[in-house]
This record gives sequence, C-alpha cells and structure tokens, in this order.
Amino acid sequence: MLSAQSTPVVRATLPAVGAHLSTITELFYRRMFEERPELLRTLFNRANQASGTQREALAGAVAAFATVLVERPGERPDAILGRIAHKHASLGITSDQYTLVGRHLLGAVAEVLGDAVTPEVAAAWDEVYWLMANALIAMEARLYAEAQVANGDVWREMEIAERAEESADSASFVLRRPDGLPTRPFLPGQYVSVQVELPDGARQIRQYSLSTAPNRKTWRITVKRERAADASAPDGEVSTWLHTHARTGDVLRVSLPFGDLVLPDGDEPIVLASAGIGVTPMLSMLDHLARSSSSSRQVTVVHADRSPAHHAHRVEHTELASRLPGASLHLWYETGAAELALPHARDGRTDLTDLTLSGDATAYLCGPLPFMRAVRGSLLDKGLHPANIHYEVFGPDLWLSK
Repeated sequence: MLSAQSTPVVRATLPAVGAHLSTITELFYRRMFEERPELLRTLFNRANQASGTQREALAGAVAAFATVLVERPGERPDAILGRIAHKHASLGITSDQYTLVGRHLLGAVAEVLGDAVTPEVAAAWDEVYWLMANALIAMEARLYAEAQVANGDVWREMEIAERAEESADSASFVLRRPDGLPTRPFLPGQYVSVQVELPDGARQIRQYSLSTAPNRKTWRITVKRERAADASAPDGEVSTWLHTHARTGDVLRVSLPFGDLVLPDGDEPIVLASAGIGVTPMLSMLDHLARSSSSSRQVTVVHADRSPAHHAHRVEHTELASRLPGASLHLWYETGAAELALPHARDGRTDLTDLTLSGDATAYLCGPLPFMRAVRGSLLDKGLHPANIHYEVFGPDLWLSK
C-alpha cells in the first residue's frame, strides 16, 4: 500500500506522468541499453524494442499499477503483476536487475518532466516503483521455489526429438531431455522460452506455448513463422531461425515452463477461444481434458484463422474436441471454409451471437488483441463475469495500454 504522504503526490502527478509515459519509457530503454548494450542482444526482444511495443506495454503496466495504488488502495493489483512475473521467470530475471531498471526508469521520469520532479515527487514515484518491483521479486521468488530451482536458474538443454510441418506457416518441435530423464511437469496452457543464437551473434529469446497435455516424456512447442507485414520491417528473427535451421537431433536452450493462463481442475463450463497460433495453449487444455476424468465438462471451442491451410494442428484440434462428449466446435475462416464441408466451419469473422453459453462459464482467450477484445465483449454480453475471462498475449501485453 502506498504511504499516506506519497498517495496525494502520486495522485496529483499521475496525469502528467501518464501523459509522458511513452517518452519516459523510450528514454529509459535507450539509457539502459547505452549502459548495458548486451541486454538488448541477450535478454530483451529487439524486434519489440524497434517497433515500440515493449515501451507501450511497460507504460501501460506502470500507469495501471499506479492508478490502482491511488484509486483502489485496498486492492492488490496481482492481475497486473502475475503475468509479468511469469514472463520474467521464464527469462530467468533476478532481483538485482530491478536496481538497474529502477535507476534508469526514475532517471527518465526526472529528465522528461524536469523541474516538475521535486524531491517530494521523486520520492513518491520511487516508492511506486519499489512497491511494484518488490511485489514482482516476491512473486518470481515463489515461482522459482515452486520449480525447485535457484532464482533465475531456469535454462536447460532440450533435444529436438521430432519436427513436423503443421500448417502453411507453422511447425511443431517435440522436445526431450538429452539424458533421457523425464521432462519437468507443467500445467495445461503454460509456455517455455527458447533462446537461439542468430547469425550476428545475438542470443534472442521468444516464448512458445506447450501444445500438448503434460506428460513425463516430452514437451511440444508449435512455432509460427512470423513474416513482416511490409517490406520495410524484418521477419521474425527467432521463428525464422527455427523454421530454417532447427532439425531433429539439434539441441535448443529452453526455459522451464511458466505462465498464468492455466486450466484449473473442476467441472464448470469453459470456453476456449483462439485465433491463429493462439490455438496452441488451447490444444494443451483440450488434450488434458480428453485424457482426464473431466472430459464430460461443457466445453465451447472457438477458433478463427486465415484459412483451413493456415489453421495449425487443424485435424488434431478437431479430433480433440470430438473426443469430449460435452464439447462443441465453432470455426471461422477468412476464406476456405466451404472446402471443409463441415457444419461447424464457416467463412467470415468470429460471431458468437448464436452460441448458447452458461453465465457461470470460465473463458480462456489467446490470439491477436483485436480478436480477444471482440470476443471478450461478446462474452460479457452473454453474461459471463469479467473475472472469469482470462487471456494470454504472445509478445508485449498491450491490453492495458490500448
């Protein structure tokens, strides 16, 4: 909880800080990378830095956290922090790195706002930062403890046991431990980080959902080859490297599993809504349900894609839903649905109007932000409680900043 002396200061200065957060975060990253250039090559996603999406995500998270502190002081903003903590754990972030971040972030606030940052204002925002940082440090320490590893010790070597082309632009990689021992357990819906060395020597990291039910022998990730929307931007660095170079028998550097979009046990109705490569955590959840005693749960499966050819694991996705007696499958494609000749596939944008959903259902969403926003709105219209609608974003979480 923010102290009594800092609360009015933060409340009074929040509009000014919020109005300049994009500039503040841009300066923050620039100053930090000037001091520690290796961080941009080995830890931070340099594509997101180039596009500005990481700056937007940080600005949104800081503004949302500060707003909760001053407007709802009795509320713990764990929903804001939990997703960040899991992402940090998958990168092996440790508590000492927060000192570096805090110094440059608060320095950027002072530089951008100038004389408006009095000692009183600086102290109040220093308190905001360390409330946020210490909460994340504690959450990440718990995640490391649950994984039974030292803080930050999350990286392991995994061998590619199988590779398969799953759609026009995606490939799956089955991973196993080189020593043949069982893989680490995970929860349906979680992801791992993968770090690869690129031709220029940079070691870039990306997160990929585990796309099967947990088992003791292997993990599986499914990687969409990210292509630039226009010729002026580069294709996805890590996905392109994996599609081009990763083959059976190769060894990858992979983190332990993390992620807070997970399927809990129970029998309440659920909605699994995905678009594009967002199908991957849903496959894990469906596979888990199909293998468990929970297979009688009411499950509404919604997926949208460019075409059947672009629908990664389409046959598997459909087959898993068919194995659940309480499941219904609804597919939308921009084009090509007619070629499937299936009653649950249609052309056009996702439309939940005709779906019958229970008001006590819990929904899990994964896909592009516009898709998830539209689906969330439809689910709210159908009576689902906002607290029961959960989402996963691939890349920087821009939900709070848009």
